[in-house]
Amino acid sequence: MTQTSVSFSQLSKSLLLRNSFPVPSPLFQDVTDALGMVPIVRMNRIHPLCEKHDFYLKLESCNPGGSIKEKNAAYLIGDAEEKGLLQRGGTIVESSSGNFGIGLAIVGAARGYRVMVVIDAKTSPTIRQMLQVYGAELIEVPLSAADAQGSMQIPRMEKAKALASEIPGAWYPCQHENPTNPNAHAHFTAREIEAAFQGTPDAIAIGVSTAGQLGGIGRFFKQRYPKTRIIGVDVAGSAIFGTPRHPYKMTGLGLSFVPPNFDPEMLDGAYCISDQIAFSVCHALAREEGLLLGASTGAIVAAALADAQQFTTPQQILLLNPDRGDRYLETMYNPDWLTQQGITILQRTELIQTIESLKSIPLTVVQGSIAA
Repeated sequence: MTQTSVSFSQLSKSLLLRNSFPVPSPLFQDVTDALGMVPIVRMNRIHPLCEKHDFYLKLESCNPGGSIKEKNAAYLIGDAEEKGLLQRGGTIVESSSGNFGIGLAIVGAARGYRVMVVIDAKTSPTIRQMLQVYGAELIEVPLSAADAQGSMQIPRMEKAKALASEIPGAWYPCQHENPTNPNAHAHFTAREIEAAFQGTPDAIAIGVSTAGQLGGIGRFFKQRYPKTRIIGVDVAGSAIFGTPRHPYKMTGLGLSFVPPNFDPEMLDGAYCISDQIAFSVCHALAREEGLLLGASTGAIVAAALADAQQFTTPQQILLLNPDRGDRYLETMYNPDWLTQQGITILQRTELIQTIESLKSIPLTVVQGSIAA
């Protein structure tokens, strides 16, 4: 060993001293206790703005099943158990495009529940296989049930509700409408961010989806740190922000209706990001940051970069990464699939220019989506 070399144990000790909060015990009672123990990493190369501002990704993709929705699943199941809505040996029925269903299947397996997940044609083969490996039963809504924009969310929810009413001892968490859904992130995710930053970052970028993450984290920081900017992100074509609806390929973001938990008062900025931009950012994150992440993360990163352009002073911005990218290898990371969908991945210079041209949606338009 040379004088300048450092042993692994010395390096580990040095890294531990630099952490802003204690390393958690590696011993947990079950998989649900390990949720939230995820790293937060800085982006450095994806865009020139990384030299001026600090963009940190909270890698919820590092949860045991690969997504942030496991927190919602564990929290809602625990809440249902306490309220007597879910009894030992009961059945959990839910409509899901992927991550929440996987989360329910994981917690259901750990606690001995039967899990039934209502899916549709957009559910990828990888997601289907993951659900089945965890023991979930799949019920598919046919393509004929889709609305004019190709969404099958309402028919899926109707099917899940009907199944739950027919099966003795069944419980339907209904993530899209459950008022308890945001509490998982108010109680856990928001506090994890607060601990990591020893207070608050300047801004937090969050995908809207069912508004659970936005509601819980937004409420926490608006109450304790009113100056923290909350940036909401959705996919172009979704109904939530009141912009024109049209078909989109992304899963994880986007709804055909405005979810009851969505509160536009939580927002300081709102962006709708196209499939092409989101997928292109994901490819760039893999090549330039070594991060293989899900499609919604690409949208969140694009929005955060676009939003940061308005600030001349350095900003700390926390971006919530919802899931891993390996479950999208057959879709947005597959060149043949992209060609079939007519989607071209933007390369570095064009991608940077495209992100710089993004404009936020006026909050008056977003507020109008609730009134409509």
